[in-house]
Amino acid sequence: MARAKLPKNINQIEEVRIDTDILIIGAGNAGCFAGIEAKRVNPELKVTLIEKAHIDRSGCLAGGMDAINTYIKKDRTIEDFVRWSRSQAGGLLREDLTISMAEVLNKPIEEWEEWGMPIKYEEDGDEYKTRGKWDITIRGAEMKVILAEKTREVGCEILNRVVFTNYLVDGEKVVGAIGFGVRDGKLYIVRAKSTLIATGGAAGLYKPYQNDGNDSHHQLWYCPFNVGTGYAAGIRAGAEMTTFEMRWCATRTKDFNGPIDTISVGYKTPMVNCKNEQILNTRYAHLGGDAAPRFIRANLPMDEWREGRGPCYVDTTHMTPDQIRDMKMDYLNERPSYVLFLAGRGQDLSKEPIEIYGSDPYIVGGHTASGYWVDVKRQTTLPGLYACGDVAGGTPNKFVGGCAAEGLLAARAAAKNAANVELGQVTVEQIKKEKERIFAPGFRQQTVGDGVKPREMEERLQRLMDEYAGGVHQFFRMNKEGLAYALRHIRMMKDQMQYLVAKDLHELMEAHEIIDRLDVAEVLVHHLSYREETRWPGWQTRADFPEKNDEKFDCFVNSRYNPKTGEIEMFTRPYEQIISGDRLKA
Repeated sequence: MARAKLPKNINQIEEVRIDTDILIIGAGNAGCFAGIEAKRVNPELKVTLIEKAHIDRSGCLAGGMDAINTYIKKDRTIEDFVRWSRSQAGGLLREDLTISMAEVLNKPIEEWEEWGMPIKYEEDGDEYKTRGKWDITIRGAEMKVILAEKTREVGCEILNRVVFTNYLVDGEKVVGAIGFGVRDGKLYIVRAKSTLIATGGAAGLYKPYQNDGNDSHHQLWYCPFNVGTGYAAGIRAGAEMTTFEMRWCATRTKDFNGPIDTISVGYKTPMVNCKNEQILNTRYAHLGGDAAPRFIRANLPMDEWREGRGPCYVDTTHMTPDQIRDMKMDYLNERPSYVLFLAGRGQDLSKEPIEIYGSDPYIVGGHTASGYWVDVKRQTTLPGLYACGDVAGGTPNKFVGGCAAEGLLAARAAAKNAANVELGQVTVEQIKKEKERIFAPGFRQQTVGDGVKPREMEERLQRLMDEYAGGVHQFFRMNKEGLAYALRHIRMMKDQMQYLVAKDLHELMEAHEIIDRLDVAEVLVHHLSYREETRWPGWQTRADFPEKNDEKFDCFVNSRYNPKTGEIEMFTRPYEQIISGDRLKA
């Protein structure tokens, strides 16, 4: 399909105005469950979803999953779950949010099964088949298609291929959103009584180690189309953000960036170094060995390389032919292209192990605590705006099930709010200003010609973040001076946005993606600089502050952009413990 052309001038832009009760931005896992739940709470509500791609195959679940990483089994309690998640996060999470999420954690998973998603059972047929302490195994190749169909079935209005660019604000209250159609070039103006953001986390801030300037440009682990737009719009509107410095860096298959839990957890395949030492049980036994926190496992191959014991592998040489076949079947439900990658290499996994390495860092609130600061109802600090899934902060280790559960919670609060408020007012000037901002790169291309292309600016940002803000090529390490350099150059790049050009609507979308990435990167670097300690080696390694400092930083590091001054204000919020016990032990 040929890319859609840009309008020639601002007067050619057709406006589509929609009024709705609840607007959900992002139709991935959390957004779909939020839409379904909102219609269940009150079938009379008008619920509208905006999706940049197409709801059938959008978000992190587009290719499917082979496991659900968080499910509370009959022999475990909510308290057990909080203690486990707390220990995996290095003792820092919002316990109030984790408890409320855990209370509804199982519901969406069980409903998914009712709607047609296959879940494996143990041989006795009574319990879901386990893959780890909190994991259950599924056949999730079509899980997003199933979820999309249910969203349509309950009566949600879906706007596919509409790029969200900013919130509509009445005073300090969010009263809807604005964006453009990537296929039709129309301006979409949606007023809502409640607005719910579910756009996922931020990928593409850092240079992937596979990036050779060719086809591997977006060979990422996380969904490459989740660029942090939800974060960026909130930042620009002055929402409070939390814990961006708790990045998600993971151990992944080298040269392809595929997940390894399918192998290491699913088939109990140990991670070994070039000396054939089982790394977790030898060098990290004091931190729990195979049960060590996730950030330790992310840092593992990087430390081995730095200390001369790389390369590292998951040792598949002890797997049987049946196990290898089953493992590839699992990948077909999560990362199908990885099976083609293995086939193309002609690799015999029973004789040659799979090499592993660290991934580029991501900001993902479903895995770590990064995102909007929300209350227990998932309302952000901006009235009228709710957040759920990867974009909501404070609750690490949500993963698929927890993001879905959070969609239920946010929808319930948003529905209650919608029943008690009227639609907000949007000024002509506000619409005009955002319309000009949205289409500026396209009009600039037509009038000026040469300028900075989105891909060029993105590659510059990725290299900058990689080299000065703790990227994979620096073994995730950073220091004060490097972070200051990164921040200075991010500001220079933001000044250069006036030269950003787009030749068609698709490239206009890419232009706004890099604009949003720059806003997220700036806040991230402020967070990384502010936390002068190393609390999560790998995720957040300060070479100049290698130790943990509980006296000063046993707390949440938060930020807020001040639209009046143009500055990002940094501050902390205290930890509030609800569940008893040592916060570093499960």
